This record gives sequence, structure tokens and C-alpha cells, in this order.
Amino acid sequence: MSIIEVKNLTFGYSRQNILHDLCFDVEPGSFVAIAGPNGAGKTTLLNLLCGLLKPKKGSVTIDTKNIKAYKPRQLAEKVAIVRQEFVPAFGFSVTETVSMARTIHYNQLGFETPADREIVTEALEATDTLQFADRLLSHISGGERQRVFIARALAQNSPILLLDEPTSFLDLRHQMRIYDLLKQMQQQKAKTIVTITHDINLAAQYCDQVLLLASDCQYHMGQTADILTEERIKTVFNIDGNSIQHGTQKIFIPQGKFTKNQ
Repeated sequence: MSIIEVKNLTFGYSRQNILHDLCFDVEPGSFVAIAGPNGAGKTTLLNLLCGLLKPKKGSVTIDTKNIKAYKPRQLAEKVAIVRQEFVPAFGFSVTETVSMARTIHYNQLGFETPADREIVTEALEATDTLQFADRLLSHISGGERQRVFIARALAQNSPILLLDEPTSFLDLRHQMRIYDLLKQMQQQKAKTIVTITHDINLAAQYCDQVLLLASDCQYHMGQTADILTEERIKTVFNIDGNSIQHGTQKIFIPQGKFTKNQ
């Protein structure tokens, strides 16, 4: 049984549709990448999956229940979301920011428990942010903040994680560390992960399936190796390049006007 079902989903701003009759299922415990060129509707789709936007047509079902039927707290118990990094407006520390994710689990008196604090600490450790846990969110770098927001989503302890480009602003080491962590959450805690990415090679390495959105409302959904073919990547992204074999994985290398071919 699918944990996320999208049926005939259509959405657009004004008269222009960005998504049209989109249909796909996400199985529990799977790792799915949403990829495609700018303007193809990736973030719009993520906002539909978390209930922030309402479709013109079609439906989104989370754990067999239409998303419209969820109250905000109920939906938060099912879905945690990491948006693209933003500059915080209030003077919260890193620990306070991550702890906010636990409020949906607080006891009837509205207080955190030692178990809540332990979960927050584990999330900080997992994302390599415990080292600056007491610093204000506004006093750390953009990449560090992005890791804090991922820690907050992990502390929420929801079965579904939705992420909008979770490795934005991160250096290469932390990009790999975040994807390693997400894969670990999938394999060890049966998390269902849906992430937007512009790095199709990371998607090829870590994700079970890919939803590839094109700019003309066309889409392709399936096993990663079947979707991320050289010809399809060239067509959807309107780019030249070629795939090379690296072990068991194919890596796509884009080619621009000044690419050195030697």
C-alpha cells in the first residue's frame, strides 16, 4: 500500500498550468528524487504534498487519507519538511530551533521530557550541528543553518520527510554526509524520503526512484536507472553531455561551449 498517492494532480498560477494530470505513488520506506529544470514545478509539487497549496484538480493522499482531511498537527505527525534555507527573523538558538519540532509530541501539560531532549541531541549529532548548539541561528553560516533545519525535521520524527534541495549551500563533504544520513534514515528507520535535487548524479547514487518533471508538464516516473538515461537527461534539461560508467553507476557529465574533451 502506498504511503503517498498523487492522482490527476493539476496546479497552476493564473491560467498557466505548471503541473497537469500528474499521477504517481510512493511506497513506504522508499527514497524518491524529484528532478527537472527550473520552472518545472518541483517546489510547487512539494508544497502540494505538504498541504501548503491546494490543487486545481486531483488529489494528494497521505497514508490512505486525503490531505484535506488532516488537521495541521495531524499532518505534522505524518510529514516533516525541509525548505530551502532562509535567514531567521527571531533570536532562537540552534537547540531551540530543533526543539520546536518536538512540540507536537509534548505531554498534556505542554512540557518537553527527557526523551524529547534526547531526540533533539541525537538529531544535532547526526547532522554535525551539536558543536554549535548554543549559538544563535542568525550567527551561523547558510550551510550550517541548512543542516540545522534537517536536524529539526529529523527531531520531528515523522515517517515522511520532504526536502527542497537539502544540500543547497553545503560543501562537498556535507553534501555527501547529508545524503548518507538520509539513506541511513531510510534503511534503519524505514523513513519515506522525497527530495528535490538539481544533482542528478547524487540522485542516481542514493535514490530508488526518480520523478523527472519537464518544463512542458510532461513527466517520467520510475526506477532511477530507467529514468536517468543519457538521452532523457539531454532532452528534459536541454543540454549536451554524455554518461560514463563508474563502477555500477552511470554519471552524467554536462558539456558547455568551453568543455575540454581531452
